[in-house]
Amino acid sequence: MSTSADLIQLTDVQVVFDGFKALDIHYFAVDRGDLRVVIGPNGAGKTTLCDVISGKTRPTTGRVVFDDHDLVGQRETTISALGVGRKFQTPSVFDSLTVEENLELALPGGRGVFASLFARVTAEQRARIHHQLERVRLIDQRQRPARLLSHGQRQWLEISMLMLAGPKLLLVDEPAAGLTDHETALTADLLHELKGDHTLIVIEHDMEFVRRLDSRVTCLCEGRVLAEGTLDQVSADERVRTAYLGRSGTRQS
Repeated sequence: MSTSADLIQLTDVQVVFDGFKALDIHYFAVDRGDLRVVIGPNGAGKTTLCDVISGKTRPTTGRVVFDDHDLVGQRETTISALGVGRKFQTPSVFDSLTVEENLELALPGGRGVFASLFARVTAEQRARIHHQLERVRLIDQRQRPARLLSHGQRQWLEISMLMLAGPKLLLVDEPAAGLTDHETALTADLLHELKGDHTLIVIEHDMEFVRRLDSRVTCLCEGRVLAEGTLDQVSADERVRTAYLGRSGTRQS
């Protein structure tokens, strides 16, 4: 049942590719300002879920409502303008530009790469950029070319680029992949800081990282919601143990 607290709701959503049901969700919702972690084995429908929300994939049936807007049939650019940002697993940044220049390019306005580089950045915009760099611990790296950043720093830079647009909902795909232990801890802290000001849906495989996030978990399997709750509650579900975590993996999580 949808509530006024929900920012995003999917109801009776199915996605069928050539007779294969990639997604079959009766109901999925995330509250405003919440952080939801989505786990599941490969092929469980996690990426398809984000594709449906972001407009990359149109559901075969069902409703997708974001902040009282019906998203089904809307273009990706329209959905992005409504306040849905998406962070893919591999960071998409301009390696030849500095950290600060990447953020200048991400400023709202859609001026294009060359126009953005030669446009005058206002004092207010510069202050926003510096605030965001401080938030993600990159202020000392602002004049460094993006190609010289560590994988974790590149992740934080792309998140910062999305944050400049002020998304209401941020879809984050496997943010802990390839990170050092230190970067993993800092990334978890960053996502916690974003929660409240933004709503987040995080796709993740690393159960230790999921535990760090300490948030409600949804487990998908074969396109369906298998279980929801805390990580301990989901891990204790026999269906989840069988489908994804495995008995030994559950005890370790």
